[in-house]
Amino acid sequence: MFTGIIEGVGTVKSISKVKSKNKVPGADIQLSIYLGGLKKGLKIGNSVSIDGVCLTITRLHKGSADFQLVDETVKRSCLGLIKPGDKVNIERSLRLGDRLEGHIVLGHVDTTGIIEQIINSPGETKMWIKINDQEIFHSIVPKGPLAVDGISLTVVDAKDQKISVALIPHTLSNTTLGLKSRGDRVNIEIDVIGRYVTYQKHSLNSNFSKLYNEFMQGK
Repeated sequence: MFTGIIEGVGTVKSISKVKSKNKVPGADIQLSIYLGGLKKGLKIGNSVSIDGVCLTITRLHKGSADFQLVDETVKRSCLGLIKPGDKVNIERSLRLGDRLEGHIVLGHVDTTGIIEQIINSPGETKMWIKINDQEIFHSIVPKGPLAVDGISLTVVDAKDQKISVALIPHTLSNTTLGLKSRGDRVNIEIDVIGRYVTYQKHSLNSNFSKLYNEFMQGK
């Protein structure tokens, strides 16, 4: 579990195919990231949020950590698009007793979005993001929490399958969002409460449709 409060920015050192002898079932890609001081206290098997994706450390060396990506992670998130030298947001998992400064973030990316517009104004930057999955978009509400590349943000607008978020200078300076441009993709994780409400809604609609069809067929 995470909070969406980014602790620092890491650098992608390498991306390679996982060797068969070290391969986790379903994992094809090995990602090595330089964590710097954030490596302190971490152990193999610990969870770390990389651009909002919960990954497990498989190897530690000097100031870096290795992670293995399964196919679902590559398909669902933007991690399959990163390359050596890219910057990524880093957050270590929440410890019992820590303050929950942002909101509850699971590190389970729901979909990706495309940055369509960045509007700069004194003291604030407004970023518009198009949500690729329509069902996920309907789970996002104005003034509700949202994780964008692992960053806990508050939704300002939600319309026409697009959402906007307001970014303060601190967020732009201390996360990768300050490096983003129009057309870039970002990872999106909806609020955990919204996730379950949406699931229940679909389940109820599905059961109602089934009952209605059985009624119309005289069963």
